[in-house]
Amino acid sequence: MNTIGLVVNSNKGDVSDPVGKVVSWLTEQNITVLFNQESAALLGRQGEGMSTRDLAEKCDCIMVWGGDGTLLNCARQTAATGTPIFGVNLGRLGFLTEIDIPDLREKMQALIAGHYYIEERMMLEATVLRDGEMIDNSVCLNDAVVSKGASFRMVRLNIKVNEEFVGGFSADGVIIASPTGSTAYSLSAGGPIVSPEVHVMLITPISPHSLSNRPIVISPDSEVEIQVLPCVDDVLLNLDGQYSFPLKAGDRVLVKKAPVKARFLKIQKTGFFEVLRGKLKEWQNGLD
Repeated sequence: MNTIGLVVNSNKGDVSDPVGKVVSWLTEQNITVLFNQESAALLGRQGEGMSTRDLAEKCDCIMVWGGDGTLLNCARQTAATGTPIFGVNLGRLGFLTEIDIPDLREKMQALIAGHYYIEERMMLEATVLRDGEMIDNSVCLNDAVVSKGASFRMVRLNIKVNEEFVGGFSADGVIIASPTGSTAYSLSAGGPIVSPEVHVMLITPISPHSLSNRPIVISPDSEVEIQVLPCVDDVLLNLDGQYSFPLKAGDRVLVKKAPVKARFLKIQKTGFFEVLRGKLKEWQNGLD
């Protein structure tokens, strides 16, 4: 491990001091540290900042300081490079971010010593077709969601899997989730929890106006087609709760397994259900 990239969510509070200490320690270990633009600005090194995509192409791994949302954003931007990322948890739950600040020095020493492994996660690719022409194409790690925007009215959608008609329904929307995304929005909407090594896709309606609409688990090699029927004007495709694209009646959204994978650098082998138990316990305890 010779070069480490740094991505920091500066909205998570003042973390310049612990980040600066880690940068100094890595430099003492003869590790080159590179910065994306936000991280460079945080540390007063604006002239050294670069885009997150350029950063991924120049380093051996990326250290992401933030919550799961920061990690998701980084994964979408860097998946094509294959550069592994690992997270320092500044959020509350942290399903994906492995390292807490009190354990940072110990984990960094293990990283430098080469005591780590790479975990790959399936991603999704969403393509928007309008009048038969592709107008948007993006990847995501958790989920692709077609839903209403600010309107209180429901959207009307038709769903196909591998060109076979599944059904049509009125609802607040529909979630197409990966195994990683099964513990995110899909779970809140009543979808099942899926272990990340089980490669499947989930179709989870959001508050459907019918008791017969239930979550569906399908093969990862399937292609889901969501057709937007005439309904409200404000319909959106949202990826990982971060990237949005406006849809119109007649648009078709095709979701399938992406040709790239998210790669996470892990310091210790922690079972999925051990993490799940801890996070569900935090949910049960409520918010601070």
